[in-house]
Amino acid sequence: MTFDLHGRTRRLELTDQDLRSFEAVVLEATPDGIVLDRSAFYPGGGGQPPDHGVLLWQGVETRIEGVRKGDDLYLIPAADDPIPPAGTVVRAAVADERRSALMRTHSGLHVLCGVVFRDYGALVTGGNMEPMTARMDFNLPEVPPGFKEAVEEACNAEIAADRRIDVRVLPRAEAFAIPDIIRTATNLVPEGIPEVRIVDIVGLDTQADGGTHVASTKQIGRIKVAKIESKGRGFRRLRIAIAD
Repeated sequence: MTFDLHGRTRRLELTDQDLRSFEAVVLEATPDGIVLDRSAFYPGGGGQPPDHGVLLWQGVETRIEGVRKGDDLYLIPAADDPIPPAGTVVRAAVADERRSALMRTHSGLHVLCGVVFRDYGALVTGGNMEPMTARMDFNLPEVPPGFKEAVEEACNAEIAADRRIDVRVLPRAEAFAIPDIIRTATNLVPEGIPEVRIVDIVGLDTQADGGTHVASTKQIGRIKVAKIESKGRGFRRLRIAIAD
């Protein structure tokens, strides 16, 4: 099994994050889910929600409102939309505005993670995002004076530095030999995965990650640290917004 294969579906977005349209063959289709032989729809994971989009086939359109992960990847069609039968060749399109916003947001969270780890030594304990807004939780016992402003300023300095964001796949042992490759308090990389996808904000943050990202930090825009919340003893939640 290779890193870009989920069940019967080749995951195109793992090797081409800018891909928004592609042709595929329907392998299985019911109102509960459509399985394609290849797909660029991000299925969700790591706090990043799944893509939306459409399938075009034989002059009709099927809206895709999400993705469900199981033994296969199942694209979730809108209720009452027509379902392409197995064997149909479809033209698929990922909703560009949503995907692009999520890529900026996800990369922004990695900048935040890198800054907080570098400057305060705190690991991530959770996170979630929607287009242009997100939250990340840290095991941060103390919040020093001026923390919110200092983190925001440091994040935007890293964005302005236009750091390259590289994606590569390494054998598991080689990936785990990278210092601090796991920035979460709990290792979320499943046992038995032979290859690990690495997202590297060059000079700032290197993590095991399966999501989609922009090509450089400048493409993120700006980060606004909107709020800091206490989530129990030693845990802090940072809420951010992404702006142009």
